Amino acid sequence: MMPPASIYLTETDEQKLHKIANELLLTERAYVNRLDLLDQVFYCKLLEEANRGSFPAEMVNKIFSNISSINAFHSKFLLPELEKRMQEWETTPRIGDILQKLAPFLKMYGEYVKGFDNAMELVKNMTERIPQFKSVVEEIQKQKICGNLTLQHHMLEPVQRIPRYEMLLKDYLRKLPPDSPDWNDAKKSLEIISTAASHSNSAIRKMENLKKLIEIYEMLGEEEDIVNPSNELIKEGQILKLAARNTSAQERYLFLFNNMLLYCVPRFSLVGSKFTVRTKVGIDGMKIVETHNEEYPHTFQVSGKERTLELQASSEQDKEEWIKALQETIDAFHQRYETFRNAIAKDNDIHSEVSTAELGKRAPRWIRDNEVTMCMKCKEPFNALTRRRHHCRACGHVVCWKCSDYKAQLEYDGGKLNKVCKDCYQIISGFTDSEEKKRKGILEIESAEVSGNSVVCSFLQYMEKSKPWQKAWCVIPKQDPLVLYMYGAPQDVRAQATIPLLGYVVDDMPRSADLPHSFKLTQSKSVHSFAADSEELKQKWLKIILLAVTGETPDGPNEHPATLDDHPDPKRKSEC
Repeated sequence: MMPPASIYLTETDEQKLHKIANELLLTERAYVNRLDLLDQVFYCKLLEEANRGSFPAEMVNKIFSNISSINAFHSKFLLPELEKRMQEWETTPRIGDILQKLAPFLKMYGEYVKGFDNAMELVKNMTERIPQFKSVVEEIQKQKICGNLTLQHHMLEPVQRIPRYEMLLKDYLRKLPPDSPDWNDAKKSLEIISTAASHSNSAIRKMENLKKLIEIYEMLGEEEDIVNPSNELIKEGQILKLAARNTSAQERYLFLFNNMLLYCVPRFSLVGSKFTVRTKVGIDGMKIVETHNEEYPHTFQVSGKERTLELQASSEQDKEEWIKALQETIDAFHQRYETFRNAIAKDNDIHSEVSTAELGKRAPRWIRDNEVTMCMKCKEPFNALTRRRHHCRACGHVVCWKCSDYKAQLEYDGGKLNKVCKDCYQIISGFTDSEEKKRKGILEIESAEVSGNSVVCSFLQYMEKSKPWQKAWCVIPKQDPLVLYMYGAPQDVRAQATIPLLGYVVDDMPRSADLPHSFKLTQSKSVHSFAADSEELKQKWLKIILLAVTGETPDGPNEHPATLDDHPDPKRKSEC
């Protein structure tokens, strides 16, 4: 007589439950081995090297966080408990009661996951910059125990472990009868572990994104700094670029990120795909326009601040996908920035932002570093290497180094020069010119243009630090009376250098008997020496410079500007 089918079903379910519990044990053993590798090998060896003075031990502790505590919990408690339970499975077929004891220890994982991004970036930076760190890591990675995997790959293991518990427990509960003595414990364990797993899954996604960024970084010849956790790849693919000067279409490749579009040219490579970045177009200010070209179908236009591109997709579907991806990225970027701006505005309401009239007169409340992910002026994302956080001492905003490359005298700090953002610099100094004119295009102004409308201009002998003396055509223009321009000759189309005079100290004592009409400008480590041909010319220059270094300008046009007549040049005649 055949036994009832239900007996086979019950036996099958019991076998499945045993199989899941056994898989938990086997994966726990492998996991403890991985933790031991991180804790007892990587961590200990790098700490030994740090104690020799090769690099700070604090950096090693930041990388490995609380890995020793995690290792101790699993190797001394959880694994032995599971080993014992599987030996007595026939009498005690349950794992929920053991896993429920995990709950108090999940906080350790929270700390590890929280510092995971910074730890990964620290490994990358130290590998690139410190040969001793790189040598120790590479030596360990060659060992059989590493299984041809990198330190970063092993560091991901604790982040992945919690979701693994969640997956096994879900499977276990599906096979477990609701009236089982283990049901309540298993269900409660799953609820606790699922909460922790959501944080781990977020870290895993970031890690996968980081791996992809590293791949693209290598494809771009390691020339474009894109490896940053705040960067996210949205879409990539081949595209054709319509040439403006002929009717040909050229093969190109696009990488679309959440904050920029990289427009690349393929280049020959024997190993994998390689590209050269031709243009980087920022998402901020970007517009997408669908175009119609009779000779070239499936075209659209990407217009950004940096460049406008007319592109041709491989099909109408490909075109629609690119337009959709680009437009959604633009919308998401502006939504993030609007939220960010509103949050700052709300925060400023609470903390009373310094008003324009009070800039430099009252100390601002500094926005905390962790409250922003991008520069509050240019909106470029921060990263640990090329775009660090700086604070404007006038308004308290967090800005990048490019947007904080200014100094102004602040009344609340006794008139001392302080680092400020470009907006505060213009308000405090009274300048209204664009940043491009002041910083980027300042050398492109023609000598004749500034000389013809100057406060003072003439030839002077010039020496920087201990370099040889050389003759320079020097000009302080009326439209920029706090900056001294230096040209090689009066008709040069480009200045060789400029000196923002604000904050410099003037020393009018002659340097030597050979140069009786000399004077010196100093600020911190910057030293500029000048010599005029006569005492009268020297005094004319000093009169203007002494005003400029304090931020003042001459009242009205200079009735007696210094000119070429004060220092005639036999080869050229020019008038100011």
